[in-house]
Amino acid sequence: MTPVTAAEKASHSISAYGTARSTISGTPLSAEELRKTHAYWRACNYLMLGMIYLQDNPLLRQPLKLEHIKNRLLGHWGASPGLAFIYIHLSRLIKKYDLDMIFLAGPGHGAPGVLAPVYLEGAYSEIYTDKSEDEEGLRQFFKQFSFPGGVGSHCTPETPGSIHEGGELGYVLSHACGAAFDNPELIVAAVVGDGEAETGPLATSWHINKFLNPIRDGAVLPVLHLNGYKINNPTLLARISHEELENLLRGYGWTPSFVEGSDPESMHQAMAATTEHCISEIRRHQQEARKTGVAERIRWPMIVLRTPKGWTAPKEVDGHRLEGFWRAHQVPMADVRKNPQRLQQLEKWMRSYKPEELFDESGKLVAELKALAPTGARRMGANPHANGGKLKRALRLPDFQEYGLKLEKPGTIEAENTRPLGVFLRDVMKLNMKNFRVFGPDENTSNKLNDIYAVSKKFWIAEDFPEDADGGELARDGRVIEMLSEHTVEGMLEGYLLTGRHGFISSYESFIHVIDSMFNQHAKWLSICNHLSWREKVASLNILVTSTVWRQDHNGFTHQDPGFLDVVVNKSSAVTRIYLPPDVNSLLSVANHCLKSENYVNVIVCDKQMHLQYLDMEAAITHCTKGIGMWEKACNDQGNEPDVVLASAGDIPTQEALAAIAMLREEFPDLKIRYVNVIDLFKLQPSSEHPHGLSDQDFDSLFTVDKPVIFNFHGYPWLIHRLAYSRTNHRNMHVRGYKEQGNINTPLELAIENDIDRFSLAMDVIKRVPKLQRIGAHAKEKFLNEQISCRNYAYEHGTDRPDAAAWKWPY
Repeated sequence: MTPVTAAEKASHSISAYGTARSTISGTPLSAEELRKTHAYWRACNYLMLGMIYLQDNPLLRQPLKLEHIKNRLLGHWGASPGLAFIYIHLSRLIKKYDLDMIFLAGPGHGAPGVLAPVYLEGAYSEIYTDKSEDEEGLRQFFKQFSFPGGVGSHCTPETPGSIHEGGELGYVLSHACGAAFDNPELIVAAVVGDGEAETGPLATSWHINKFLNPIRDGAVLPVLHLNGYKINNPTLLARISHEELENLLRGYGWTPSFVEGSDPESMHQAMAATTEHCISEIRRHQQEARKTGVAERIRWPMIVLRTPKGWTAPKEVDGHRLEGFWRAHQVPMADVRKNPQRLQQLEKWMRSYKPEELFDESGKLVAELKALAPTGARRMGANPHANGGKLKRALRLPDFQEYGLKLEKPGTIEAENTRPLGVFLRDVMKLNMKNFRVFGPDENTSNKLNDIYAVSKKFWIAEDFPEDADGGELARDGRVIEMLSEHTVEGMLEGYLLTGRHGFISSYESFIHVIDSMFNQHAKWLSICNHLSWREKVASLNILVTSTVWRQDHNGFTHQDPGFLDVVVNKSSAVTRIYLPPDVNSLLSVANHCLKSENYVNVIVCDKQMHLQYLDMEAAITHCTKGIGMWEKACNDQGNEPDVVLASAGDIPTQEALAAIAMLREEFPDLKIRYVNVIDLFKLQPSSEHPHGLSDQDFDSLFTVDKPVIFNFHGYPWLIHRLAYSRTNHRNMHVRGYKEQGNINTPLELAIENDIDRFSLAMDVIKRVPKLQRIGAHAKEKFLNEQISCRNYAYEHGTDRPDAAAWKWPY
């Protein structure tokens, strides 16, 4: 007998093949239940193959012919059998225990494994009536998959029961956690692909178990699906020892139960026993906490399911490994239309599922199998939590005007712009203690929003230290969620919104870029939802971008990046909104508006430090309603055509533009200046490009058709050119903004480095206005000398020159 090597032992212990091996023992399925469960899974697998390959002859009631095959074969097989396997075992328990459960599929391109059981349970046909539960409906169902005008290979918004597309990997656990918040009876099944598990966002989101309160929240049941391969590489977690993987997951705070193998009969029994155990453990922990009223940190159960990639596919094709290898990832046999032998292989494969036993004469799933699925809203494809707008309750909002500042004269007092917003959010939370939360990556206090803790602390269920009582603001019933992972808190908020609730998140401007692609994915999701009549509207994603570039003089170059706005502008105009309120009252007005909105991504850019205040509440409301407009007290062109237009968007650019105007009016009393302030950035786009855009006539009335325009912008200057490129006077528009100049600076010096300071603007006006080109030399020299003086003062003293720092609006 040949001795077994250590390597062979290790390989066998992590093999996806053989009779089931499981942590939880038992055979809960009767022989009849086992037969039906396996038949249901066969039906799912058959449908999954049909989606990838067929456009006709959906039940193979004729011999398979070339014309039955799609001209272009798209889709992914590899993860789908495992997803369907998980789905039907969870559905069994939903029906048995009347559970409230939704299903999130993390593995990339796994849609067939979800679409198939959603169709079989009837939820799909109820929404898409042409995809009826009969032969013709099944033909349409197959043809639409990965087909022009149809649906994609992810769990897109078109998928009933989905709140997680999985187009970009890594967010399934954070989405699941957000869905579970404040839904005490909900269980969120979250399947984690082993390729997905290699992403940074997923790796850190294993910590979600430390944010779930067993009294008031639902539960997340992760299922780590180890099928061993990505596109054409092995996965890391499938190639480490059993002991190492278990220790890793236990170290994250989970209690893993393993189900491993490929033999269907024993795997069904093992999965049935394991899911029963996990649901029982979830309910036991919740009942104990709710009975005692004590929320303790729980090592929640999870499942590790190890199966072959492309399970039930042919073992080999042309001598090359298929099932259990990376070749099963996408279309397992892509040359079916070119190779008659391959067509025969496909037919043999499809017939191995015995569709004639699974579907009746009309093409509907046979009655004994149909009876296995839950009914009504208990079906995961019909659960209202996965169409959160159905459950959404309007946010109760206090009167934001009561939180504003009273101004006697514009531009003369300073305040921290975001602090009153924190007071407002405090009371929003107080009025909505079951459907509103504030999220942040360890920055709510830094961003001056810490008044929210007067109503609800930061949720913390890990270990407590005595010193935490000294300003830690931690509590086991806290509703504020903070974790130093932008990905995780953003994902939690998205999951919370998509299941019908409301929320708010803030982040430092430079590091909001961490979630660039998450924003992209959410915006795309909303964009598709806008075209689906059955998808009810959800609350908007509201993002406060603060600690902005112009007040990162102390942190340096790495913290100076206003480019998130450029990313936002790329997305659909039906979804995106950008606001740059310059002071407290305008910020409150904008925030109130955003919190009431639906199906948008609202990006609010406003710094947290002390800033001049310009608008009383009435003026702020009027200005925010318009989104753009002239500030009469900063203009002196009334009744005349202006010589120049100065415009700004953002708090510091507004301050510097107004300071430049004051200097110019002092030097050139006859100079006619018009000042335009922009809060709603999309006002600059034509109305044909964005619903908020100004008509050309209205734009020209503000910016003229031929006068020089000096635009002082918060972000990168080319964004303004991009938005306004088609306007009549664009050729005379000169934009100043951040141009990657900065380090450890003073605030004014940083502005000078990037030419958005008052002196640069004033000198630019002299350069652009023809009559000043002749008479402005002395004033220009004066402004330049002042600029040099301010810069030298900063270099010598480390602060801005006192008179420049203390500037107030003089008119």
